Amino acid sequence: MKKLFYDGSCKLCQREISALAPKLTPHLQLVDISADGFNGFAGVSKGAMMQQIHLWDQDHFIVGIDASLHYWQLAGYRKLVAFLRFTPCYWLASKAYGMWARSRANCSDGNCAL
Repeated sequence: MKKLFYDGSCKLCQREISALAPKLTPHLQLVDISADGFNGFAGVSKGAMMQQIHLWDQDHFIVGIDASLHYWQLAGYRKLVAFLRFTPCYWLASKAYGMWARSRANCSDGNCAL
C-alpha cells in the first residue's frame, strides 16, 4: 500500500492532510513522522523526511513537489495537477516548493507559514 509521510507538527501540513484525508485514505496510508517512535522508513531517516514530503509507492519514494502532485491527483485534483505538470508551471511549482521546504528549517515551533 502507498504511504504518505507528513509532518503532523507543522500546522500548515496538518491542515492540508486533515482536509484531504477523507479522499486520500482509500488510496494510501497517512503516516505522521512527528509521532513518538518514528525513526524513518525504507532506509530514509526521519530527518530527511522532515526536509520534504515523501510518498512511498510500492518499492520507491516520490519526494517533494512530485509527491504533492501525486497525492493531489489521488485526492481528485486532476485538472490542477495537469496544469501544474505543464512545463513552465511545473518549474515554478518546483521552485516554490523548494523555497517553502527550505523555510521549514526554521519551523521548530510548528508555525510553517512563509
